[in-house]
This record gives sequence, structure tokens and C-alpha cells, in this order.
Amino acid sequence: MYAVFKRELFSFLSSMVAYITIGIFLLVSGLLLWFFPDTSILDYGYAEMGGFFSLVPYLFMFLIPAITMRSFAEERREGTYELLITRPITLWQIIFAKFLASLVLVFFALIPTLVYYYSISKLGFPEGNIDSGAVTGSYIGLFFLGAAFTAIGIFASSLTKNQVIAFVVCAALCAFAFLGFDYTSQVSALGSIQGNVSSFGINQHYTSMSRGVLDTRDLLYFLSFTMLFLLFTRLTVGGKR
Repeated sequence: MYAVFKRELFSFLSSMVAYITIGIFLLVSGLLLWFFPDTSILDYGYAEMGGFFSLVPYLFMFLIPAITMRSFAEERREGTYELLITRPITLWQIIFAKFLASLVLVFFALIPTLVYYYSISKLGFPEGNIDSGAVTGSYIGLFFLGAAFTAIGIFASSLTKNQVIAFVVCAALCAFAFLGFDYTSQVSALGSIQGNVSSFGINQHYTSMSRGVLDTRDLLYFLSFTMLFLLFTRLTVGGKR
């Protein structure tokens, strides 16, 4: 499993795709946080990162599909998929290795954004006047959100050998998982179950963690969601095997 993980990770790092993708993510998030009038924290006037954490999930909908689209699709396109599945490791080990390699890249993309926290803390009046608990909870929420989106991306990549199709499918599924249940819950015909429908969506649980309160229900939700899509990947890869 470690060999597959290392090969997958170094495959990303040896290509320009990972650096360009992460660079664009950091550039756009920086512009949205500091320069664009509608989202700039300098215009907002308060030392808090709520605006940043509300924007990042939408950036993840493009960053993570770009990272994961090649996981299985490229193996099939280059003809190395058959060699991979005949190695003396289980399908679960292959799936987890690819999942962890992609998640490590997402983690690498988040690390430079800690500069935003440091800068905002220094700009606060008095200095350091920022809710560190809420920031910590939001970063933990982002990590679990990234894990959920990464599992979706691995699943989407297992469906096809075309990376573009894998990207589009992943982006669509991530958007629906994050926003679809919230929009569906607004349908008046659902009546008393509107709140229950929205609880199936990622947004409600991510928002809860962003308040700085780590509820076991939210953690279990993200873990269950991630494992569900990894199971779908296992069924897809196993069926094609």
C-alpha cells in the first residue's frame, strides 16, 4: 500500500498539474480574501475569517476534482490499470493509497493559508483579537470536507478513463452534496421533513464545525460520507476487475 501511495503522491508532485492547481487555489483565495470589494476582509473591518471559510468549499469544488481526476482514469488510459490490480495488494489498499495521496495534496494546499490567519491576527485591534477556536474548528471542518470531496473524486475517476469526464462528474457531485440538499429542503411540499432533508447535506455539518464546536455527530457524518464513496469506488473497481 505504501508503494502505491508513494508512487501516486510523487506522480502528482513530479507534474506541473498539482503545482498549477494549488497555485490557482491560493491565488484566487487570496484575491477573494484581500482584494475583491465584496469579500475583502479589509473592507469588512472585522478580524475574523468567516468569509474565507465560506468561500473555500466552492474553490474545493474545482481544486479537488483537478487533483483526483487522474487517480483511476489515467491508469486506464495508459494501460497500467491491469498491472496495478494484479499486484499482491487488495483493492481496498489501492483505493486507500490513492485516496490518502490526494488528501495529502489537499492538506498541502491548506497549509499556506495559515498565513492569512497570522496576518489577520496581527491586523486585529488589539493585536491577536481573533477567535482562534472558531478558526481551528473551521480548519478541521475544511479537512473533513476535503476528505469527503476527495472520496467523491476517487469514485468519479473510477467510472471512466477520461479525465475531463471524471472532473465534471466530481464537480457536479461535490456541488450537489454541498448545496443540493439545502435547495431541496426549501421545497414547500416536503413540509415537516425539510429540516431532516438539509441534515443529509454537507453544508449544515460543515457550518456547524466552523463555529468552533466539534460535535461527534458532525465527525461521524463526514467519516460515514467518506467511507460510503470509498465503498462505491470499491464496488466500481471490483466490478470492472
